[in-house]
Amino acid sequence: MPIAEFPATVTMPVVEEPFPSILEFLEKRFPRIQKDIWEERIRSGKVLDEDKCPISLSTTYSPRKKLYYFREVEKEVSIPFREEIVYRDASLLVVDKPHFLPTTQGGRFVNESLIHRLREKTGNSHIAPIHRIDRETAGLVMFSLNPDARAAYQLMFEKRQVAKVYHAISASVPNQGEDEWWVKNRLERGVPPFRIQECQGPPNSLTRIKRMEVKGKRAYFHLFPQTGKRHQLRYHMASLGFPIENDKYYPVLQDETPDNYARPLQLLARELQFTDPLSGEPKRFVSRRTLNW
Repeated sequence: MPIAEFPATVTMPVVEEPFPSILEFLEKRFPRIQKDIWEERIRSGKVLDEDKCPISLSTTYSPRKKLYYFREVEKEVSIPFREEIVYRDASLLVVDKPHFLPTTQGGRFVNESLIHRLREKTGNSHIAPIHRIDRETAGLVMFSLNPDARAAYQLMFEKRQVAKVYHAISASVPNQGEDEWWVKNRLERGVPPFRIQECQGPPNSLTRIKRMEVKGKRAYFHLFPQTGKRHQLRYHMASLGFPIENDKYYPVLQDETPDNYARPLQLLARELQFTDPLSGEPKRFVSRRTLNW
């Protein structure tokens, strides 16, 4: 059974007393993992406390403290596409990710994740993503190599100091009289929770979308996200009537099927541009991947 070499973390939230058992908390926090699986993980020493010591089934729930656990899956499918390292210095790693490969471990992916591959390739166990893109999306992802510098790079994204450009293809062609749109709304978790939906309230997402070219019944777009909400670009494109080609989530959730490597989501994280917070130097990176145009 594939098991992660490095642990994942979860923080026990503040709740009213009486506190749940740790087993009850894990079962509720991860509903897709059965209770007996968590019991076995705890008994076999695969769940650790904040001091990295194995817990037991009788360990007391402690609000605000962390638990470490090792992800595992019964059978993991190998993803036959390779990442490319675009840039590396002492603190920063920029990687060009293929379609279908998750950035981090989760669900049915443990060793077949970008972060696991990079830890093996570089021998650096401190690698951590500065931001993320969807498993289905290809393109540029930035990682921190040095824990002391990580916060400075993450702050760039929080302050919206990183200019991002995505490319996308839709099988729906817009009206020829209009070629640019701004989409602004509030996006929150939907049903099921891995999808998002538009809600009432102050906007928390903003994207500029520009049509670049039309071929027959397909259109090529450049997307300029001003915010970084989960599935923002996929939802905004679908809300305009231009769903991204091969999207299984928007506008309609499709039945879960095995990955079709011949039909990747036509979304690419193409460019990243920013001023390096450590050196003060301007940096710009461009993906060498292309969409099926």
